[in-house]
Amino acid sequence: MKYWAITFSKLPADAMALYPFMIFKKQVLQSSQVIVNHEKVHFRQQQELLIIFFYPLYFLHYLINLVKYRNHYSAYRQICFEKEAYSNEGDFEYLKHRKPYAWLKYLRE
Repeated sequence: MKYWAITFSKLPADAMALYPFMIFKKQVLQSSQVIVNHEKVHFRQQQELLIIFFYPLYFLHYLINLVKYRNHYSAYRQICFEKEAYSNEGDFEYLKHRKPYAWLKYLRE
């Protein structure tokens, strides 16, 4: 999966996927296979949702979680897209066998 890597020191996270860009807080993070794999999972999610639908769904899920958990970090970690990415970031073969819309199962967890 090809992407354009960008470094932006003021990024609020270590990395972020905004298809087709992968933005890193520090250049050294570009060599982290785990971080890159995590962001590639987000690329696949974005592609499934035709890119434009991913962002409103992501933000809506975050807002619902923020009301539920009343904590930014908990709300973020409970977003279904993040749960899938974190659960599989260490499996470098995951995207080869991942089923379409796999993030849906993380809505129920």
